[in-house]
Amino acid sequence: MDNKSFVRGYQNVLRSPSGPARWADDLTPITVSDWSYDFAAHLIERAGFGGTPEEIARLAAMTPERAVAYLVDYKSVPNDHLEPFDASGVWDPGLRDFPLSRVAATRRAERTGEALGVQVKPEGERRLQPVVDRFFYWLRATLLETRRLANWWADRMVATAHPLEEKMALFWHGHFATGEEKVRDYRKMEQQLALLHRQATGNFRELLIEVARGPAMLVYLDAGQNVKGAPNENFAREVMELFTMGVGHYSEADIREAARAFTGWIDDDLAFKVDPAKHDDAPKTFLGRTGNFDGVDILRIILEQKVTAEYISAKLYRYFVREDISPAMQARLGAALRDNDYEIAPLLRTIFLSRDFYSEPSFGTRIKGPIELVVSTYRKLGARHLPGIPDLYVVSRELGQILLNPPTVAGWAQGRAWITPGQLLARGNFARDVLFPDILNFTDPNFNPGAEIRRVNDRILAGMDIREATIERGPGEGGMEGGDMTMANVIAGAEDFNTRYGSLVGFQEAVRKIKPIPRAAAQFDLSLAVVSAGAKTAADAVDHLTIRLLRVPVDAEVRSALIAFLEKQLGTGDLDRAASYSERPLRLTAHLIMSTPEFQLC
Repeated sequence: MDNKSFVRGYQNVLRSPSGPARWADDLTPITVSDWSYDFAAHLIERAGFGGTPEEIARLAAMTPERAVAYLVDYKSVPNDHLEPFDASGVWDPGLRDFPLSRVAATRRAERTGEALGVQVKPEGERRLQPVVDRFFYWLRATLLETRRLANWWADRMVATAHPLEEKMALFWHGHFATGEEKVRDYRKMEQQLALLHRQATGNFRELLIEVARGPAMLVYLDAGQNVKGAPNENFAREVMELFTMGVGHYSEADIREAARAFTGWIDDDLAFKVDPAKHDDAPKTFLGRTGNFDGVDILRIILEQKVTAEYISAKLYRYFVREDISPAMQARLGAALRDNDYEIAPLLRTIFLSRDFYSEPSFGTRIKGPIELVVSTYRKLGARHLPGIPDLYVVSRELGQILLNPPTVAGWAQGRAWITPGQLLARGNFARDVLFPDILNFTDPNFNPGAEIRRVNDRILAGMDIREATIERGPGEGGMEGGDMTMANVIAGAEDFNTRYGSLVGFQEAVRKIKPIPRAAAQFDLSLAVVSAGAKTAADAVDHLTIRLLRVPVDAEVRSALIAFLEKQLGTGDLDRAASYSERPLRLTAHLIMSTPEFQLC
């Protein structure tokens, strides 16, 4: 953009970057004459994670059809620069069939003489200690490796040339929610994530069946407890309520009959398996049909219901367009999904080309989710990779969305649920940490075992024996109170193992084996960006930063205040005169912009 383009572009933003309100609920495709820089920016923001002005300009130079095809038909776009996940190699076959609890692990060891691939000590103190150490090692190792996997995925989102693929994988992760905290195996989470990428814009029928038979979902929704004669209804209920039809379109009897059909479905490590002895092969009556149904039959019957296509298409609409969807629009989109045999890409193409997508109610009205906020921030600033400082896990925990660990099977709430006073403050703090990373005070959270383990370690280093080091003191010494303290000391003094010591040893072993996350600040240059865009004055720079960072314009009063602030920081309104020291003032100004309510919207 040259200097005149700045003025013209900002004036356009102040007027109305969207289409007219009358376009709402109109699926008629927009025309070439409708297409603009603002429409292209809206498209890449919703169908991806935003982009730099240069990236938006390339889309704007295309026709609407070509721009949408560039995003939807992404497999034709080279993406070879992305690296596969580099696993630490912390799993081995001894960890297969990992027990549900430490108690289960030690009981198995007492009964068989080994557990988790570790033999019980033939004699001496704490004979079961190696098993306990091993149990806590895997708990920590798979947790840290899952954080590395999440970090790798977020880096893909920042670096990818296929933004819609990543946006859809993020959507499906929230839709078919599973989490490491219960799955306890990063390999199963990685396997499911690969599926979500592979079927991101593919066929929903195939995706549904593969997810249902995937080890991550089988573990997360207790498939192992769903057996003939005592069916567990968890998956049967959630597959209808959350994954396909929504509440009110099935009965409790349908849930019970579906659960029977899914009996015997288990994970054989990373493979799907049906255990015939646990499968109920008697006839079932489900949604008005009777037959000797298995789990896939149940899923196929669900997909035959009209409401299923409407439910999925409406959820996609709310994710990409806006919260409110009329019954008529839901019916039309559902029909489009059914007519295309549950292929997702044609539905997205219809939505992204429609007048409704670019109408005033759809423009700048969606609150970014935390991961979208993080990724779009780096992409808009021109960063090519996710930095290690600030740490993704810490940021996403404070913002309320930890990748690969949704709070429940329902995934994350959307929209206004993302914005609380605390989370709004956290969003401003994230912006500060991106622009001014606190490298001097940064500590790697993966090396933080927690206060209790740290106390045990410090006592052992001070010369205490294991039992003494793991006995909790009273409240005055940072310990617990009353009965809790008494029980903790009994456990610590157990003859065959010491749980707290096992936590310490497991943590140390996991950290030793887990590959570290690279730690560096984000690489981008705002001074170069504004000068390369043709900015000559502080006002030009503010306009460039505003257009780069916001999809919802600030009003004229706020713009004037930003210009005055930047001029004060520069000591001049002339960017050439301030060229040697302009980076920090520009970052301070960007922080103000990124702390506005408008920055939270897309």
